[in-house]
Formats: sequence, C-alpha cells, structure tokens
Amino acid sequence: MKKPLDTRRKLYTMCILVEDVPGVLSQVSRLFSRKGYNIESIVSGATDKPGIARISIELIGDELMIDQIAAQCRKLLPVKAVKILDEETCIRREIALIKVSCADRVSRDEIIQLVNIFRAKVIDVAKNALTIWVFGSQSKNAALIEMLEDFGILEIAKTGTIAIERGCNTIYDESKLKEEYEYGKNVL
Repeated sequence: MKKPLDTRRKLYTMCILVEDVPGVLSQVSRLFSRKGYNIESIVSGATDKPGIARISIELIGDELMIDQIAAQCRKLLPVKAVKILDEETCIRREIALIKVSCADRVSRDEIIQLVNIFRAKVIDVAKNALTIWVFGSQSKNAALIEMLEDFGILEIAKTGTIAIERGCNTIYDESKLKEEYEYGKNVL
C-alpha cells in the first residue's frame, strides 16, 4: 500500500548525476522552465568520476511535483542518476562573499570579532572595507549578513546550495534499477 503524498509546499533538494557534456546544465534547467517550476538554487560541479558532473537543485513544491520532475529528469539522455535528498538526512551548505564598509579602526575590529564568532574569514582588507568569506548553512550565512548590515554592506555574492547525504548513503546507491535510467536511451 502506497503512503499518501505530502501536499504541503516546502524546499526540496534534488541531486542529479549527468554526463559532463556541453549544454547539459542548460538542458536540465530548460526542463524545469518548461514545466513551470522555479529553481531557487542550482549548482553544477565535477564529481569523483571522470566525465560525470553533479547538479544540485533546490526548488519549492509539493511531493507530487518533485516526484514528477525527478521522473522527467531521469528521461533526459545525459542523466545517470536522480536523487531527492531528505532534509533531515542531508548536509546543505553555501558560500557567501560579503563586502562590508568599515569607517574606522573600531568598526573594523568589531567586524573581525563578529566574523570570528561565525567562523568566517576576512579575505581582503582595504582602508574602508573588508571582504568576508563564510561557508555554512543558509541560516548561518543569513544571520551573519543580518549582523553585518549595521556596518553597511557594499556587496554580496553567494553560491547556490550544495548538498550530500549524511552517513554512507550515496547518489550511486543501486536503489534504482539501472534499466530505469537506460530505458530508451540506447534505442537512438
């Protein structure tokens, strides 16, 4: 007996392994656009396997929507695996670079103390500005940004969220049949 689908909208993280070929990121993101789904965050990068890239996508939706878009992703030719990560069993992180105004030595010292509390780093110092690097959860980074607003934020650059499951579970797990990903791909 199937469990009932959760109809509440929430943030989901989907990880996709793809062949590392030109245009694959565009192909995946166009699928989401065609279906009318808004991507909150998308990050792509190399994996431990040569020729394979990992795309991490965050989107807001309900369980049915997520299951449908995952099934559509699996049909794309360059896709090797798709996994929806459970919020409680995954690690999600982002990087932010924050340029903050510092008018004098006192404010510079206060900013540096604040940065140390958040385990961030000052990576550039100018006469009237500091650039800060922070790596952490979205809530941690947002809290630091909120604290730095009192000093005057000049600029922020953030990555999207990267995610991975805790423990020994991986996206490579054989929990799905290999035939599911290969069905119809070898026909062409």
